[in-house]
This record gives sequence, C-alpha cells and structure tokens, in this order.
Amino acid sequence: MMNRTLMAGALAVALLSACSNSQPVAELPRPVVVQKLALSPVVAGALYSGEVRARYESDLAFRIGGKIVERQVDVGAVVKPGQLLARLDPSDAGLAAEAARAQLAAAQNELAFAKAEMTRYQDLVARGFVSRSVLEAKETTFKSAAARVEQARAQATVAGNQAGYTRLVADQPGVITAVAAEVGQVVKESAMVMKLAREGEREVLIAVPERRIAALRKAGQVEVRMLNEPETALQGRVREIAPSADAATRTYAVRVSIVDATPSVQLGMTANVILPDAAAAAGALLVPSTAVFEHQGASAVWVMVAEGELVKPVLRPVSVRQYREDGVVIAAGVEPGETIAVAGAHRIVAGQLLRPVPRAVLAGVRAGG
Repeated sequence: MMNRTLMAGALAVALLSACSNSQPVAELPRPVVVQKLALSPVVAGALYSGEVRARYESDLAFRIGGKIVERQVDVGAVVKPGQLLARLDPSDAGLAAEAARAQLAAAQNELAFAKAEMTRYQDLVARGFVSRSVLEAKETTFKSAAARVEQARAQATVAGNQAGYTRLVADQPGVITAVAAEVGQVVKESAMVMKLAREGEREVLIAVPERRIAALRKAGQVEVRMLNEPETALQGRVREIAPSADAATRTYAVRVSIVDATPSVQLGMTANVILPDAAAAAGALLVPSTAVFEHQGASAVWVMVAEGELVKPVLRPVSVRQYREDGVVIAAGVEPGETIAVAGAHRIVAGQLLRPVPRAVLAGVRAGG
C-alpha cells in the first residue's frame, strides 16, 4: 500500500514538472481602429444643432368651451384658410342663440306696444283729455323699450357668434405641427387644440451658451447645413436672440432665418448652424469623439507609432477646442499626418503591439456587409 502511494506522488511531481517546462502560446496582436489626421476646413467654426421651425407659429383654440365631437386633421396636414379643423358640440350654443332671439322678439313686441301707447297719449294730450306729465311717462317707457330692443339685439348677435365659435377653422395656410385634444375631450375656452406653422420663411431654433452670444450678435451672417444634406451650405441670418437664459440649461434660445431655403428644408428637420471662425477657417483637426478620453484630469488620445506592420500606442495629452455633434476639434497636442486610435481607447495599454485597421476600410466593410 505504501509503495502505491509513493508511486502516485512521484507521477504527480513528474506531470507538474512537464507542465512547468512547456512554452506559453504567443498571443496574436489585437486589432485597433485607427485614423490618419488631416485638416478639415468644411466644418470650421462653432457648430450648434437645432430644429427647423416656421417663423410664424399659431396656437389654435376654440373661443368657447365645450366637448369636441369632430376633428378633421392630423399632425402634418396641409391646410388652407377657412378649412374646418375641429368642431364642438353645438347644442348648448344653439339653445343660447335661440333664447337670445326669443328675448329680442319679446323686446320688439314691448317696443311696439310702448310706441302705440305713446302715439295714443299724444293724441289725447292734443285734445286736452290728459295732462302733459302722463304723456312724458309714456315717452319714457317707449325709450326704455327701444333701449331694451338694442340690448336684446346685441345679445342675440353675441349668442349667434358663440354658436359659430363651435367651429375651429384655419385662418392662414400652413401645416399642423401639433394636436393637443381628441374627439370626446372637453376643452376650456382659449385652451390650445392645435398648432399651425404658417407657410413661408423657415428658421432654425438653436441653444447657445452665454459666452458665444456676443460673437453671434457680431456675426450677422452664419452658415446652415441640413443634417441630411451636409455638403450643401445655406445662408443664415440671426433674427432673434432671447433676452434671458433658460433656467435649466443656462443657454439662450436663438432663431436663425434660412435666407435661401430650398424645398427640401422641411419642418422638424435637424440643421447645424455654423458660426464663422477666422482661426478655424484655415483648417481644423476634427477627430471622432471616441478617440478622446480623460487621463489624470486632462484630455488625451493614443498616437500610433509604426513598428513594422504593427503599431505601438503612445499616450499624448491634447487641448480640445470644441466638442461637437460630428466629433471633437483638437486645438493642440497632435499634428496632421499622425495616426491615432479612434475606438476602444480605454482598453489600450501603452507599449503593447497592435494591428492597425484603418477606419475607412472598416466603414467600407460595414457598408458592403
């Protein structure tokens, strides 16, 4: 029994020795997506993204309260002046109009009776059968009846108008951009039911930080590029700057009119407003936002140094000019012609060998796949 135990122990020691002498399998270099830096003059200047709006927008509402019984348009509908948009239950307004007409008829009957009495007493006074004071009382009654007729006529006109207010119609040509009430809903007078964007001038609503307001006021002319047509530059003009900042974002709402808007510029589209920048007009280093990361409280990128067919990452601090929707504009720290990592920056270790994969090649593969 003792011999078997000794043999088993010796065999285990031999196996462990064999394992310790085996050579480790070499790891293949991991791929890394890289991009060669180049100046990009097309995107020079401060960029702000916003939404295309109509210059004139109206909140449409009923002038009386009631229950909506009909709605004939939806969001996106193109409407013409006088077109019926929605309708309230006309029952109460119709009854009020009938009551007002009945009051007018009663007042007219009283006026006719008062006039007849006044005429009769004028004849009696002329004959000397009654005193002048009795005639004056009848004349006063006639004047009061005439005033009541005018009052009842005005009330009947108002009631008739109220009955007409049960119909909500478009007062301008345009597009319905919002609907805030549905059939069956009871709405108060002047409560918004729909929003109408009028035809005509288009503009972009953007939010601008306080430090850029002064430059925006001086700029006058700016550049507008639609998100779906970034290669087409449209002329913009700063039309309105909000007098106070938003309480939550501390930015100012700015409306930029599109001077030469094309038919392709539709409401609700996303547009970029570019503020001219003389320093950036000569060219800017625009890198993907995934390439820049924080290292010890400062911004940095991985610069790739060639090692034959492979590359070795070197940490490089950079100075950021602006964070934008289309990337990050680098002010200093890297130069055109250098290659940086644009993906997986937090997984890269300084000095490790990596296999470079150009970003353009990767994009082509994805497009083809």
